[in-house]
Order: sequence, then structure tokens, then C-alpha cells
Amino acid sequence: MTKESNDFTIAKPWRYKRYYLYAFATIFTLVLPWITVNGNHFFLLSFDKLQLHLAFIQFDMQELYLLPFLLMLLFLGIFGITALGGRVFCGWLCPQTIFRVFYRDLIETTILGLRKRIKNKQQEPDMSLRKNKIKKVLAVLIAIPLALLAASDFLWYFVPPEDFFSYFNDISNHLTLFGIVIGVALFLLYDIIILKENFCVYVCPYSRVQSILYDEHTIMALYNPHRGGEIYNDKHEKQFTKQKDLKAVEPNAECTTCEACVTVCPTHIDIRKGLQLECINCLECVDACTTVMGKLGKPSLVTWSSDYEIIDQKGKTKYFRPKIIVYAVLLVGITIILGMMGSKKEHMLLNINKENRLYSTKLMPDGKVKVSNSYIFLLQNTQKEKMKFYFDVIAPEGMKGKIVISKPTKPFEAKPGVRKKKIVTLSTTDVLVKNPIKDSVIPITIHAYALDKDGKKSEKISVFRKSSFIYPKESILKNSK
Repeated sequence: MTKESNDFTIAKPWRYKRYYLYAFATIFTLVLPWITVNGNHFFLLSFDKLQLHLAFIQFDMQELYLLPFLLMLLFLGIFGITALGGRVFCGWLCPQTIFRVFYRDLIETTILGLRKRIKNKQQEPDMSLRKNKIKKVLAVLIAIPLALLAASDFLWYFVPPEDFFSYFNDISNHLTLFGIVIGVALFLLYDIIILKENFCVYVCPYSRVQSILYDEHTIMALYNPHRGGEIYNDKHEKQFTKQKDLKAVEPNAECTTCEACVTVCPTHIDIRKGLQLECINCLECVDACTTVMGKLGKPSLVTWSSDYEIIDQKGKTKYFRPKIIVYAVLLVGITIILGMMGSKKEHMLLNINKENRLYSTKLMPDGKVKVSNSYIFLLQNTQKEKMKFYFDVIAPEGMKGKIVISKPTKPFEAKPGVRKKKIVTLSTTDVLVKNPIKDSVIPITIHAYALDKDGKKSEKISVFRKSSFIYPKESILKNSK
């Protein structure tokens, strides 16, 4: 706070700071889906193409093991923010709150004048008046395209804009997508026009979870009863509605009982009653009390602080306490793990399954026995263009003899995003193992790689997979001759 001309004021009300953050968050979420690097998005969870784009890197279905780490980051981040600043996410970043403020404060109040004052959120417009009915219809008509835009923006994180609009040009084949957009838009309209802040109070489960995350140092909007006086008793029953009655009991009480902090509250609570689950930490009550008390040359009775500092008066709020440090360490640790795992991304997908038949044998013209093992290779080209692929066989170190690829005999093409099934046969005419009792399992490594434009092995697009080559016992080899 700053003191100017004996008035206690704040440089800029919290409400305006929230508006700036709302504008930034809105623009950011609308623009982000359109930004791509090499055709990859910052975040995209595509159920259509079974892909995850993260930090402009594309991951395919087999790499969705990263998704749980993203969810852990999300929940730990929200839990940590709640332990530190209460329901600050609800009041400052929640999409429902942002959309509701746009509708109530911008459309209904500022643009149409349906509501008389932004500072009075308790009094609903008189809908018996014809002019108010017209304004209400206009407000809804303005909200409809905004709801459709918000619904579309939501889906752009699951269906990228480049696909979204092409699908909408062929609605008959994409009715599900069209239905989801309409459904989300209708829910948003119902939420902001009919349900309103009751969503925060009764529907959102976060308010129930937050209570177990709070401690005495959690900062939130708090009324100071030591300065303002006890407006409510221990049973949360209101004792005073007039300042003179409060003064008669507590002569030093500073609360004017103007109830500016009550009328401005979007969730319709009285902050003077104490901690309530409905409080979303929007700090509207702090602004209201700051304005009223500032005119009296006094600091606000409602501040953004903690029970430890305001209610219990034990000292200053401790922001860096063990709980917060643990959350911070976990978030940093998971971020590092996610980064390390993401940096090991493979630029092609390959599964190798051995056929049910262990091996086959064939007597060659030179009298040697050819032993063959067959495999099913499932390969997916994750690049943006058609490419050629081939394989190498890496035998264990020190093994006598050589295993070669007898099928396919030359590189083959794979289209981007299409899983290709290929039968691969490995063979040898060398005597790899002499075992009279049982077949031998020889560990091998398959090196699969793409070929660049010059027909050379690509160092980037290559993977290694462990497998095995079954070599028959001596009796099988003798019977084949």
C-alpha cells in the first residue's frame, strides 16, 4: 500500500490486474494452437491421429507414457498454488471465471448497461422492464459467437486448426466434432447465463479439495476482526448491521458496516464471516474495503494475507515453508524427468514379434543347411514425408558365423503416419552353435533405419530393438541333410 494525502490506496485495484491477466490468458490460449514449428504444436493431444505434441515435438501413441507426467505436473501445480495462495487459480485463471467476468462485467455492465455498477454483483437486473429484456437478449446474442469461439478453441488442443476447419467443410462426415462444439458452447452459455457463480459454489469439486490443502500460512482474502470488530459470533450468526450497534459493543471497531465487501462479491458471501469454501480469492472485497477505508485515511480491513498473520497475529506469513518447498522440488523433479524422457524420443516406431514357428531349415546345393527365422515387423513412419527403410542385424560379440536378412532384399517405402506390416526373414548357413541337447536362443539386435536422399543411413531416424534368433540342435541339422 502507498499513502497519498492521508488516504490509504492501492496503486491499481486488484480487479484491473485480473482483467489484464484475463486478456493475456485469452489471447494466449487463442493464438497458441496456431503456432507450429516444423508442423508440430506446442501442445496437442490428437485422438484422431493418436499423437501428442509437446513443446513442438511430436510423440506417437507408443510414447504416450509422457502423459501421466503432464497430469502430475498439472495437479501438483494446482495443489501447490492452493497451499500457497488458496483458490487463487479460481479467481485469476479459471476459464469459467474469465468467461463469466467477460459476460457480466464487460457485456452486461460496460457495453449494454444492463447492470448499473460492476461493484454491485448482488442485485440482479429488473427483468420486468422491457428495455432490460431487450438488453438481455442482446447480451445472449453477443455471448453465442463467443461461446462458439471458446468451444472451438478448446477443441483446437485436440483437433488442430488446420484439420478442424477442413473437417467443418465436410460436416456430414464429422458430425461428432460438430456436436461436441455445439455441446460445449451450450454448456458455456448455460454456465455463464443461468448457473453463474453457483458453478463455483456447488458444482466445482475444487472447493471441496482445497480445504485439506490449506494451512495457517495459506494466503487468502481475510477480514481483520481485531481492527474491524467481530461482526459474526462463534455460531456464524450476524450480530451487527449498523456501525453504531457495533461501536456500542466494541468502541475501537473500525468497520463501517457499509457492506461494500459483500455487495461486490461474485459468490455472494460475507468475507467478515471468516474462511468460506465459496471464496475464489478474486480480491474484489479487498478493492472495495480499500476504497472505503482509504477515504477515512485508514488501511483496508480486508487484505490478502494468512490466518497466521491476521487472525492469530503470530507474526509474518511464511511463504517458503516445508510443504511449499516439497511441492516445488516435486515439480522441478518431474519437469526434469519429463524433459529427459522427451529428449530420448525415437523418430520412428517399431515393434518386432517373432512368428509362432521357431525356425525352418533347408538343405542348400553346397551341402550346408540354411536356418531361417521369421519375424513380423510393425513399423510406423512418424515423419511428414514418405521415406525408405531397411534393417541391419547385429549379432552378439564373439559369435562365429553370420546372420543375414534374406527377406526383404531391398529397402521399402512407408507413408507418414501409416503403420506398415512387414515380414522379415533372417537366415544363416553358418554353424552358430553346436548343442546336441536343445535349441539355442541367440540374442540379436535389430537396427532399423531410414535412408536419406542420397541413399545413406540416417543417423537421426534409426532405432535399435532387442530380439532373438533360434538355432536348432544338432539332431535337427543332421535330419535336414
